[in-house]
Amino acid sequence: MKIVFMGSPEFSVPVLDALVEAGHEIACVYCQPPRPAGRGKKDRPTPVQARAEELGLPVRHPVNFKDPADVADFAALNAEIAVVVAYGLLLPQSILDAPKRGCLNIHASLLPRWRGAAPIHRAILEGDDKTGVCIMQMEAGLDTGPVLLRQETEITAEDTTAILHDRLSEMGADAITVALDTLVQLVPEPQPEDGVTYAKKIDKAEAKIDWTRPAVEIDRQIRGLSPFPGAWATLNGERIKFHMSRLVDGKGTPGEVIGTFTIACGDAAVEILTAQREGKRAMPVAEILKGLDLPEGSRFE
Repeated sequence: MKIVFMGSPEFSVPVLDALVEAGHEIACVYCQPPRPAGRGKKDRPTPVQARAEELGLPVRHPVNFKDPADVADFAALNAEIAVVVAYGLLLPQSILDAPKRGCLNIHASLLPRWRGAAPIHRAILEGDDKTGVCIMQMEAGLDTGPVLLRQETEITAEDTTAILHDRLSEMGADAITVALDTLVQLVPEPQPEDGVTYAKKIDKAEAKIDWTRPAVEIDRQIRGLSPFPGAWATLNGERIKFHMSRLVDGKGTPGEVIGTFTIACGDAAVEILTAQREGKRAMPVAEILKGLDLPEGSRFE
């Protein structure tokens, strides 16, 4: 099948690889333009652009589709279908209508729950017990189109956003290849009005930990914001980010260290398993403690 692929971040790369491995013709890859990154602030291509160039695929990255020439160039590809996953732009109707079979989107939630920008983070933050991927026929609304296929996965107490991100990316790659192979048999299922929620973009202000909150909420905050932006608190003026935790019994003043790296919350406590000091990489607690003075009774703010 002749496909236009549209995606930008690392999440999209396994999907592109799966389409190539399945033997589909990739007419062109669309992604966000290179942007300044790193210490030197040099323009860095998106992960999808880097992978597409490795595969020898043509790449385009219009800033938007307001220029009629960009719309005409897209239509001239004469693609049978477009596959869109975390592209980063809302597509105008002229683009949605250009491929013969329209545009399919891979969305990392069980629609209509968590439409929008940050469905993986929000599912963990809100304590959902499951999530998944949906293959959706795109329309002008934000993730409102009918669903052709869905796959579910459990959210475990060990899942962080990073872990779930990778699992859902692979699930999306599998689901889209199944959907394309069985497209004529799939029946679009309109999304119900009940159960619609929106996964707004993560704000860095959400990352500061309030230790007076229940331990279950703080555990979700730590796992849901790992690796980015990273839930954090300060100890003796140093900001410490927390990347992995688990719920444990324990009582103390909120923020107080009551074990090796166990911190009291509003009711119970969380044990920190992975953390990150300023200017350092994330590492297991055993390594962190070699350079961090953390006697019992210390207090995180």
